[in-house]
Amino acid sequence: MLTVALVFFGLLIAGVPIGFVLGIAGVIGLFQIGGENFMVMAPKRFFDGLNLFTFMAMPFFILAGEIMNKAGMTQRLADFADALVGYLRGGLAHSNMLASVLFAGMTGAAVSDAAAFGNTFVPAMVRQGYTRPFACAVTAAGSIIGPTIPPSNLMVIYGSLAGVSIAGLFAAGILPGILICLFCMALIVALGRRLGLPKAEGGPSLSKILKSFRSSILAIIMPGIILGGILGGIVTPTEAAAIAVAYALFVGLILERTISLKDIFEMLIRTSRITGVVFLIIASASILSWWMTFMQIPQQLAAFFLSLSNNPLVIKGLILAFLLLIGMFMDINAALIILTPMLGTLTSAIGMHPVHAGVMIILALNISLMTPPVGACIFVLSSVTGERIEKISASLWPFIIVEVAVLVIITYYTDLAMFFPKLLLDL
Repeated sequence: MLTVALVFFGLLIAGVPIGFVLGIAGVIGLFQIGGENFMVMAPKRFFDGLNLFTFMAMPFFILAGEIMNKAGMTQRLADFADALVGYLRGGLAHSNMLASVLFAGMTGAAVSDAAAFGNTFVPAMVRQGYTRPFACAVTAAGSIIGPTIPPSNLMVIYGSLAGVSIAGLFAAGILPGILICLFCMALIVALGRRLGLPKAEGGPSLSKILKSFRSSILAIIMPGIILGGILGGIVTPTEAAAIAVAYALFVGLILERTISLKDIFEMLIRTSRITGVVFLIIASASILSWWMTFMQIPQQLAAFFLSLSNNPLVIKGLILAFLLLIGMFMDINAALIILTPMLGTLTSAIGMHPVHAGVMIILALNISLMTPPVGACIFVLSSVTGERIEKISASLWPFIIVEVAVLVIITYYTDLAMFFPKLLLDL
């Protein structure tokens, strides 16, 4: 066990891609268990790790988001959000946050949101007088709403691996995403005068709201199609994802005529690259995960936490601290795959509903997307905007604090976390 841990962390520190780190550590673990005889398990586990029908939803959701973004829906959603809240002090910052909620229903990936809004909102905010680090911080804080509000690729992964209802996870993610938006907007209000955030002239305009709503209605409909189909029991998440792609193509090619066949080819390449990286991590992690299960590490971890306290409230706090710490140093897809069997055992032992436990784990790992040193959203925004990572990180801490507060609320108030799953699915 020590050898596998040393190899894992040694390769990670050396900068080896996480997909290879997981695979190499897992193969060494198999060799330690049974020598050459157990090595035949590696290719089998590599294949079985991806042999889940629900995983097909991920590339479809990614491609649907790519098509809608290329079709200009991102900008239209941004305009609609600006019409709703742009007149407030710090209006563009509020618009950025609200647009993240609207855009979340199309992509399910924080990095996609960060890249899209890094190219649109950040330059616009800088032109209006915001500092670039603050504009990037607002964008990063809003980007994690993407994998929280459904559709969410992380929820697809967790639900598939843990055998938990993906529809239930989708329903459970709605309220935390909305709360993140509201808490961050409240923070922007609190910072408004102290930072001298710009304030647009005039008040809200009903005509502007209606005009921007009509312009963005095709994009707003898309999340309704996805969620309505899944929560209504009409389609599976994978089927809903395929329908989302068909709808996005219909809008982009026929109704809006803003994308070409050449654009589709380029979007397929980008989707394949993103999906390939994620699937490599999933497949490699399944080897390491099998070794950990064989060595009964999930049971040992659960026993360790329970030895520290038998109070469920204390254990929940320890889990949150553990997740936030792990997320600072590890790719969240890899962390989710490795930790799912461990934390599933532990949360079950303290009586947490599997859906509640899932949304808690996913939200905690989402927050780590904007925490240094390996927060993916920070690196994306730095690359897109040219701003230094340390300056973005310095402006991010107030947003991290309020989002951790949302995480704590969702963790300790079960009825709040399970409100939509009970209302929509009677879980």
